[in-house]
Amino acid sequence: MILIAETEYELSAIRAQGAGGQNVNKVSSAIHLRFYILASSLTDSLKQRLLHLPDSRITDLGVLVLKAQQYRTQEANKKDAIRRLHEIINAANHVKPMRYATRPTYGAKQRRLQSKTQRGQIKQMRGKIASQKNEH
Repeated sequence: MILIAETEYELSAIRAQGAGGQNVNKVSSAIHLRFYILASSLTDSLKQRLLHLPDSRITDLGVLVLKAQQYRTQEANKKDAIRRLHEIINAANHVKPMRYATRPTYGAKQRRLQSKTQRGQIKQMRGKIASQKNEH
């Protein structure tokens, strides 16, 4: 798990949007977090993975901008923004292992063919029943 130092991102308080009564107009409780990917202490490979994420919160200049306004207090929104930053970076740091093609086993092939035969028999039974008229 990668933790980002407080010196590597900027936090600024802004007014929250949406409903909230008089409080939303008086208090700057929302937080803008700006994280400069290229200027950070992350490894070059992780920086490249972050920059190539299909995420609209990453600008063309390589700045990850997060807006946290879920909570009423500024402190809770700060914690939320920092948590989300760590989640994004740790998700980009996780590289899935390479998959190698393997062949199905003999038993797997037999089970597949058996199930196909059973399905075919079930479908064959759905057909119309021919009437048994004795024609002389």
